[in-house]
Amino acid sequence: MDHVKNLASSIPDAAKDIRLNLQNVLGDGSLSEEQRLGIALACAYVSRNPRLLEALLQDAAKLAPAWTEDAKAAAALMAMNNVFYRFRHMIGKPAYSSMPARLRMQRLSQPQTSKLDFELMCIAVSAIHGCEMCVRSHEHSLMELGASEAQVFDAVRIGAVVYSGAIGLELEPQGSATESP
Repeated sequence: MDHVKNLASSIPDAAKDIRLNLQNVLGDGSLSEEQRLGIALACAYVSRNPRLLEALLQDAAKLAPAWTEDAKAAAALMAMNNVFYRFRHMIGKPAYSSMPARLRMQRLSQPQTSKLDFELMCIAVSAIHGCEMCVRSHEHSLMELGASEAQVFDAVRIGAVVYSGAIGLELEPQGSATESP
């Protein structure tokens, strides 16, 4: 995680906790290194911070391409699903719930890694987007797939920290000097 560690050092002191958390959540826990990086990549795609995404892509270069492809797919699919299903949940009208979504979501059932790994990426992205319905659905799927509560918890922790890391990196313009000339 050298690239992320180097990038994290550029997060300003106002977000020092995020700087430290970014290194911690990617370095330990109940998930494998591949899972941590895959989840972090999906969340970095959602964060839209090019510096953070590039650092994570460099650290994840040792992984099979399936991890990056699933991270992209999870970010894109959840961007669509989280908006749609959050709307349905917020409105709460039976009329909307009875209408078919008619949204293509085949990739959910055809990940390149594993269903469990893809669901971990999806729950983290759904938590970032704040879609209660999707978070509950992915958590249910993960439990059925044999994931532990610790794994679900760690996936969401990674999502929270990666997303806040993207914000921390934007607190000061890139290249601005905080020290005296």
